[in-house]
Amino acid sequence: MKIAAIQMISTPVLSENLATARRLMQQAADEGAKMLLLPEYWPLMGMQETDKVDIAEPADAADDKGTMQAFMADMARSLGVWLIGGTIPLQAPEAGKVLNSTLVFNPEGRQVARYDKIHLFGFSKGDESYEEARTIVAGGQVSSFDAGFGQVALSICYDLRFPELYRTLGTCSLIVVPAAFTYTTGQAHWEILLRARAIENQCYVLACGQGGKHVNGRRTWGHSMLIDPWGKILNLLEEGEGIVSGDIDETVIASIRESLPALRHRKL
Repeated sequence: MKIAAIQMISTPVLSENLATARRLMQQAADEGAKMLLLPEYWPLMGMQETDKVDIAEPADAADDKGTMQAFMADMARSLGVWLIGGTIPLQAPEAGKVLNSTLVFNPEGRQVARYDKIHLFGFSKGDESYEEARTIVAGGQVSSFDAGFGQVALSICYDLRFPELYRTLGTCSLIVVPAAFTYTTGQAHWEILLRARAIENQCYVLACGQGGKHVNGRRTWGHSMLIDPWGKILNLLEEGEGIVSGDIDETVIASIRESLPALRHRKL
């Protein structure tokens, strides 16, 4: 299966981001991708942390789920692809906060999985300061889904620093990492952590970042990439809008796990 990550530089305007996501997803599908991954915060990179609270949609509504969820379901159905929807803000039980959630839609446009970000980012150095817990409620359960070629493990951005999350998810063929890594932390650690997760889990990793200077002044690292189970980078986009794509080859996974059966050698 050909898979693709959609790198964006999201703005504070939802309609602009919807249009950008639609254009790039259509391009990726036209180029043969059957699974698409959007970045973290793709619908909105607001001027203030609280802006995402204003557009949060209900998580469990039976019918009208809101603009973002309807858009993703429609795109998955119209393009005939699996769509892993980066993250969108869903209404949380705690006032003034949201869940930062990945929703997965199958090619019929039906939601088949959801993951609420467990590890909330915090960083302070010089003029840079981030504390997601101020506006986000942490999730409590890992999540994966069967995409036909194998199990796909869901994770989000800061989760990348916690290898025990991926061990909890079990054996998988693909790990996805939608992200909005800061320029500072991304430059230092992004590639190293992604390649480590691919090598230790002997699976493909598709990482999809926000990638550039945003209207709100924040700069994200980008460097969306596809990595194979040996830790080799197969495709990479450093900055700017665009697409990273490549094929999932089950025979490569099987061959690596057979020649180096590290997953079978685990003792803990």
